[in-house]
Formats: sequence, structure tokens, C-alpha cells
Amino acid sequence: MPRRVDHDQRRAEFAEAVWRIAAERGLEAVTMSTVAAEAGTSVGRIQHYFPSKDDLLALAAATLRDRIDQRVRAAIGGSPPAPRGPMATLRELLLAFLPTDEEGRVLARVGAAFFTHTLRHPESAARYRRGHELILSAVADHLRRVRKPSSGSDVEREAQILVALVQGLADQLLLGHVTAEEAAAILQYQLDRVP
Repeated sequence: MPRRVDHDQRRAEFAEAVWRIAAERGLEAVTMSTVAAEAGTSVGRIQHYFPSKDDLLALAAATLRDRIDQRVRAAIGGSPPAPRGPMATLRELLLAFLPTDEEGRVLARVGAAFFTHTLRHPESAARYRRGHELILSAVADHLRRVRKPSSGSDVEREAQILVALVQGLADQLLLGHVTAEEAAAILQYQLDRVP
């Protein structure tokens, strides 16, 4: 009797192989051959699922976006959900983007690899831009719950500032220039300034 293959599982394994390569050597090191070697399979098997490298990278990017989304949802939803106000929820949302644990460091390194790739391959910029827009939108939505109605602040601009701060802090964490505690304190300093 032939063995049943879970095609979604197989695709996920290949996406994970792309991630491992990207996290260590960047997306430029991703080829059908390197992914096949990393996944312990043949190039033909990879090509059965992904006719081109671009198709493989698109899945890896979508998987990255899904993992980040899961991480953020877990951070703001809690298990069990902690009773907290909108500012505490916004803080947890932003902290979820910081690479303070192994999973976060992998996500940040893979994200950096995709960012670098996008600089040289404008055709993939739309995917990256869409992910960035989703983050800005989520932060702006949470800011609307936090800010005082009479503040007159520009929510979109505040969201851009907070996202840029978190991106910079993520880079500094990866480089070892700040600790997780210092990054959290810097973020809190900026949140305390939100009108």
C-alpha cells in the first residue's frame, strides 16, 4: 500500500529549510540544491512542489508572516488572557517583535534576510511592504484605543515612530548592543510619551 504524503507538511519542511539557510547565510545562499540538502531530499522533490526559487521564497515569506502573527497574537492574547488595559496590550504587542528569545532571534534574522533580499530584488518588495503595512495597521489600531480623544495626536505617525523604534531595538538586540531589559525600558520610555 503506498504511503500517504502530507503535502502541506512537506511544504512546511521546505520552508523551514529555507529559514535555516536564510538565518545563517542569507537568502542569497538559498538555491534548490541547498534547500534539498538542508531538507534531506532531492532537488526533484523540491521542484515537484515549487517550480522556481521565487515560489519557494514566497512560501517562506508567507510562513514568516504567519509565525510573526502567531507570536503577536500569543503575546496580546495571553494564555490565559491576563486582565490588562489597552496600553499594556499595546506594550505586549510591540515587545512581541523584539528578539528576546531563540524563536524571536530566528524570526528577526530571517526577517533581516528577506529585507536585504528585497533591496536587491524589487519584485519581492510588495510582499515585504504588505507585511510592514499590517504591522503599522495593528499598532495604529491599538493606539486608537490608548490615546485620549482630546490629544489631537496623529495616530499613524505615532504608529510609524513606535514601529521604527522597535525595528531599531530589534537590530540592537541582535547585535548585542542592548539587553532585553534595556530594550523594554526604552520602549516604555516612548510609550509613556504617547498622548
